[in-house]
Amino acid sequence: MTAIYRRELLSYVTTPTAYVFVAVFLFSIGLFTFQVGGFFEARRADLSAFFAFHPWIFMVFLPAVSMRLWAEEARSGAIELLMTLPAPTWALVLGKFLAAWTVAAAALLMTIPLWISVNILGSPDNAAIFTAYIASLLMAGAYLAIGSMMSALTPAQIVAFVLAVLVSFLLTALGLPLVLDFFSGILGGGVSEALARFSIMHHFDAAQRGVVEFRSVFYFVSLIALCLGFNALAVDARRGG
Repeated sequence: MTAIYRRELLSYVTTPTAYVFVAVFLFSIGLFTFQVGGFFEARRADLSAFFAFHPWIFMVFLPAVSMRLWAEEARSGAIELLMTLPAPTWALVLGKFLAAWTVAAAALLMTIPLWISVNILGSPDNAAIFTAYIASLLMAGAYLAIGSMMSALTPAQIVAFVLAVLVSFLLTALGLPLVLDFFSGILGGGVSEALARFSIMHHFDAAQRGVVEFRSVFYFVSLIALCLGFNALAVDARRGG
C-alpha cells in the first residue's frame, strides 16, 4: 500500500493536477467566504462563513481530483501492469485514495492563515473551529471515496466526474431544508428525518457548531468504507477478467 501511495502522490506533485486544484480551491473558498458569505460584514470572530461553503466546493472540485485515479489507468493501459503487482486489491484502492486525501488535506492546511487572522481580530471558539476542520477533512474523504468508486467503474474521466458530482450532489442536497420540507409534505416528517440522516450536509452542519457527534463520525467513516469497498469490487472484476 505504501508503494502505491507514494507512486500516486508523486503523480500528483509532478503534474499540474494538485497545484491547479489547490490554487482554484483557495481562490474559490476565499471568494465565497469574503464576497458571498459576508465575512467582514458579519462582524463575528468565527469561520462559519468559511465552512458553510465547503460541501458545495468539495462536491465539484474533489471529483475532479479523484476522477483520474482509476479511469486514467484504464485509458492509458497502465491498469494492466497495476493488476499484476503482488499487492491485494484493498492495498491498491487504499493507497490511491489516501494519496488523493493527502492533496485535499494539504489544501485545507493552506487555509490555516485565515484561522490565525480570526484569532488576531477577536476571540473565536478555537475548539469549534478545530472540530469543523476535522469534519471538513472527513467530508473531503467521503467525496473522494465517491469519486474513486466512480473512476473505477468507467474508463472515461469525464463520465466518472459527472457521476461523482451527481451522487455527491444528491447526498448533499438531502440535508437542505427545502428538500426536507418537500419530502416531509409527501412522505411525512418521519421519512424526512430518516432521509436527513443520510445527508452529508446534515452531519457536517453539526460539526460546524462545534458539536462532536459519534454518529456523524461513524457516517463519514462508513460512507468512505462503503465506497472504497465497491471500488475494490470493481477493481477485482477487472482483475478477474
